[in-house]
Amino acid sequence: MISRIRGTVRTIGEMQVLLEVAGITYEVLVPPSILRVIQERQDPFAEVELVTFHYQQLEVGRGIPVLIGFLNDIEREFFSRFISVSGVGPRAALKALTQPIPVIAQAIDDGNLSVLRSLPGIGEQRAREIVAKLQGKVGKYALMHTKEASTEARAEGASALEEEAVAVLVQLEYKKAEAKQMVRAALERNPRLKTSEDVLNEVYRQQRLAVASVT
Repeated sequence: MISRIRGTVRTIGEMQVLLEVAGITYEVLVPPSILRVIQERQDPFAEVELVTFHYQQLEVGRGIPVLIGFLNDIEREFFSRFISVSGVGPRAALKALTQPIPVIAQAIDDGNLSVLRSLPGIGEQRAREIVAKLQGKVGKYALMHTKEASTEARAEGASALEEEAVAVLVQLEYKKAEAKQMVRAALERNPRLKTSEDVLNEVYRQQRLAVASVT
């Protein structure tokens, strides 16, 4: 079993890296969030070392060896836990990890279904199964520090929450522009809001306070 590979980067694709090792080129699949970090860190044709998850993809009459690469053992460990959820295989997990691992781990621990549903291939039912299986078991992965996790990815998570709350207000016959303004104001007042229900409750409280101040 191949557990680690070090070589020269020849090509970086959409979800894979081609590494040349002693004259042999290996294709290593890499989750999108980790691939972005590799692209930011690596100079063209630089050497890189990846911790790998090695498995056999079974097809009719044959098994194809597949390598999935990570930057460290903790990322690979999270991947192994993620695919322990029924119905989430290595290929599905590979495509789903578009957000940094600490962001996904925090969403699981918080039961934040809106963030999990935003992952490719993860619908409502699968998101609930992930939370049921892993909640309370992935806290250490949420402590990982990455530049991406603290900026862009969290903004994306907040955006998903914002869109969900705005959609509810539109259903309640508020104009979309007005709904967006109300939701953004609520999130600015209380950045710790985690669900659309929390956001809507904050909107309601502020409306009541505004009415009370007028009267």
